[in-house]
Amino acid sequence: MIPLRDSTPGETFPAVTVTIIAVNVLIFYFTSMLNEQGVQQLYYLFGLVPGYYTVNGAAPNGYLPFLSSFFLHGSWMHVISNMWILWLFGDNVEDRMGKFKFVLFYLTCGVIAGLAHFLIYPDSNVPVVGASGAVAGIMGAYFIMFRHAKILTYVPPFFLFSLPAWIYLGFWGISQFWGGTVDLFIADSTGQIAFWAHVGGFISGVLLYRFFLKTPINHSGYDY
Repeated sequence: MIPLRDSTPGETFPAVTVTIIAVNVLIFYFTSMLNEQGVQQLYYLFGLVPGYYTVNGAAPNGYLPFLSSFFLHGSWMHVISNMWILWLFGDNVEDRMGKFKFVLFYLTCGVIAGLAHFLIYPDSNVPVVGASGAVAGIMGAYFIMFRHAKILTYVPPFFLFSLPAWIYLGFWGISQFWGGTVDLFIADSTGQIAFWAHVGGFISGVLLYRFFLKTPINHSGYDY
């Protein structure tokens, strides 16, 4: 299912969301100019490799990859899909949090997503890159605050549905949990698809969003 637009208009220009998108696209653009060996070296230096901490005892860049990993992407499709979701849901969450708190929230969710992946696959030597864990945190916050917003969703090859946000995002969250659970039963799995990072990011967004709001939340929360 591909989300095309939501029904909640932004109240202000989403400067932080746009900046994060621009930074990710620019980083990938320069990354794409490297040869294959250069890309691999970059991923192993700045991507999250759990085995560095558990098997090797140290990582070349310390704990920086828990942050830098979600500013790297593996392909144009990878970065475009993540940034599209961020653009779709990030503006409304940024409205409710304000620019500074939104940055902190995004980074916090990204780090927690990386920790979730690390805890599930502590011995993996496969570098994990991508903003999907941090973006999942934005989705989790939207899931709560704008649960009755409508998401125009394309279901290939021919169908368009207008789904409540809680259905679309809830289904996405369940699918990631299911994918991660199945992956646990695959022998020698290294978590190359970081399902548990997605789950960790989404849950952190659901649980932590209220601490980053501009104004205290009322008893019923936002309901758009």
